[in-house]
Amino acid sequence: MAKKAKDIDYKTYLQLPALLGAQNPISAAHDEMLFVIVHQTYELWFKQVLFEVARVQKIFSHKKVADGDLRIISATLARVDAILKHLVRQVDLLETMTPLDFLDFRHVFRSASGFQSMQFRALEISLGLREEDRVSYDGKTYASYLSPEDQTLIRKLEKADSLFEQVDKWLARTPFVSMGKFDFWKAYGKAVTAMLKSDRKTAAADKTLSKAAREMTLARLGNVQKQFDMLFDGKERKNSPQKPSLWRLSNKAVKAALFIMLYRDEPVLQVPFKILGALMDIDETMTLWRYRHAQMVQRMLGMKMGSGGSSGHDYLVQTTEKNRVFKDFFALSTFMIPRSGLPKLPPEVKRKMGFSYGGDGE
Repeated sequence: MAKKAKDIDYKTYLQLPALLGAQNPISAAHDEMLFVIVHQTYELWFKQVLFEVARVQKIFSHKKVADGDLRIISATLARVDAILKHLVRQVDLLETMTPLDFLDFRHVFRSASGFQSMQFRALEISLGLREEDRVSYDGKTYASYLSPEDQTLIRKLEKADSLFEQVDKWLARTPFVSMGKFDFWKAYGKAVTAMLKSDRKTAAADKTLSKAAREMTLARLGNVQKQFDMLFDGKERKNSPQKPSLWRLSNKAVKAALFIMLYRDEPVLQVPFKILGALMDIDETMTLWRYRHAQMVQRMLGMKMGSGGSSGHDYLVQTTEKNRVFKDFFALSTFMIPRSGLPKLPPEVKRKMGFSYGGDGE
């Protein structure tokens, strides 16, 4: 006869004695308790986010991602973004302190800094932030501020495929972009050329525009044409400081992502579109978190140096734009055209991409 499972109470299940015994302010300042709890909860949420991202990465690690797993990826990424939005709101709690309140205990943690959060660095790397894309921190690498043990973990993560790299490979395998006689890239190129030609003709014939306004409009359309030409030339570009590429994604992934965004109403593309949207949401929320953090630091410290010896506010502001991962998906909006100008999908492609809730369409 099996033993009856021992009942467990709330306190034991959540290990509350250990959890609630972990807050030990060093000073007598009242607001230090708030500071400690907020930062400890940050670390708990980072742990959860890493747990969720690991789930997504495990699915993407397969050579073929099952259609059913795409829903799990979409829902999990949405949860990650919801948690990150919650972390942004925690800044509101910290800002209930005044600068004088903060100065009452700032001295006690000396060089300790959120910059030393191994979990946050692990999150950045797991998403796909590369070392060469980071803002320099006092002329040293970010890893040099971590403990030897944490440095080992970080270097191991850097050698593994990031979520960005996995998404690139997944997009590159997207079907439908080229199927039978249908070549999306050629069809789209013709549609874009026709649209821009029509726009230039309309601008040139518009008598309501001044000469300067007409020239400006035609110049703008010429620049748009150049951007599309770069997109359509099909050449892979290697990134270098001398000649940076417009894209970090591979050409195949760029084509697939644009295809998904343009034909997102097709049943089979609706979840992939949600996945791309969720990745942009995460990038945007991470940027917002960095910005709110920068503004809070300026509010608390003014022009003083930040914890750990950083330049404080100035350093954090730079990271808001520099330390981004999924910028390519945002850039694709440049190459959108109205639905009315989109090439129509051939019937055989539509059939491959469609499904019916009733099973047989009746």
